[in-house]
Amino acid sequence: MTAKKEAFLVCESRAKPVILVVDDTPENIDVLTGILKDEYRIKVALNGDRALKIATDNSPPNLILLDIMMPGMDGYEVCRRLKSRADTCKIPVIFVTTKDDVIDEFKGFEAGCVDYITKPVSPPLVKARVKTHLALYDQNRVLEEKVRQRTHELVHTQDVTILGLAVLAEYRDNETGGHIMRTQHYVRILAEHLSMQPGFKEFLGDDMIELLFKSTPLHDIGKVGVPDGILLKNGPLTEEEFEVIKQHPIYGGDALSKAEQASGKSTSTTFLQVGKEVAYTHHEKWDGSGYPYGLKGNLIPLSGRLMALADIYDALISKRVYKPPFSHEKAVKIITAGDGRVMPDHFDPDILRVFGNHHDEFRKIALEYADYDEERQLLS
Repeated sequence: MTAKKEAFLVCESRAKPVILVVDDTPENIDVLTGILKDEYRIKVALNGDRALKIATDNSPPNLILLDIMMPGMDGYEVCRRLKSRADTCKIPVIFVTTKDDVIDEFKGFEAGCVDYITKPVSPPLVKARVKTHLALYDQNRVLEEKVRQRTHELVHTQDVTILGLAVLAEYRDNETGGHIMRTQHYVRILAEHLSMQPGFKEFLGDDMIELLFKSTPLHDIGKVGVPDGILLKNGPLTEEEFEVIKQHPIYGGDALSKAEQASGKSTSTTFLQVGKEVAYTHHEKWDGSGYPYGLKGNLIPLSGRLMALADIYDALISKRVYKPPFSHEKAVKIITAGDGRVMPDHFDPDILRVFGNHHDEFRKIALEYADYDEERQLLS
């Protein structure tokens, strides 16, 4: 947390907190107001509907003193509704009631209240309870902000680490850092459109799409295990050399698998798990003719199937020492119609269909992150 942000929260907590007093009897409101008005700003409501409106306005209260027995919407229902909303769920609610039965107390805590004050109220008790729960509320807010800040720092560190590993692998090859950014965005485009189709909605939520976006740069980190004489060869590879190249998905997948196991989260959906899947399977093909395992159809993880198409498109439109860049139109034609080496049945039909309908979005990404003027001219 920055010093400025923490100072703001501390200053905010030192300003007079706002207490919302909710009771259908004006005399009861007057009693509580009289007890608290010197130390707090008081808002009042005579019914549940008015209380909810005040609680959800632009200046919500810091704490609510809530009567239970009110006509129409009772205090239990008001509390449940407050706790069901993201913007009011953390406001502490103290029930003020003549009821002191254990069953009623259980019902109140189940609804989400933090405490009970029994009528007729004791002024010292009211002040003590309000002060205690406001202090806890402020402490929780500061703690949550620190947790958010720490989480942001960890995510940023993770993202930088991923990028560093990915760039290291790309720099050993004839490819460039632009390849990483382009393929990230291609995968996101495919995943977002695919998520609207039946059979994919459940898996491709926002969190998974973000994981895919962050993890796909790890697809080629296994190239660091390929000898320079083969990886950087300026010319056709022999069959033996290509067999060595075909091991890079295993090198990358194994490295990420070990990192995943060391993290203690081998069974959870993390960026390491998704990165491992992409590394192992981005050269697998829908018809089973890919490598390194010859997986077929849905046996290939969705992450690998998405990356396979993104990787091929980018290879086609990019300049390499062994080939000039192809135009967007030529790349689309090769992927959707085939050219002998790349065939439509290499790709998941659903993903291929999405690409066919939205390939112009690929062109825009390729143009934005193009590495060479020659590529830009062909994409423009």
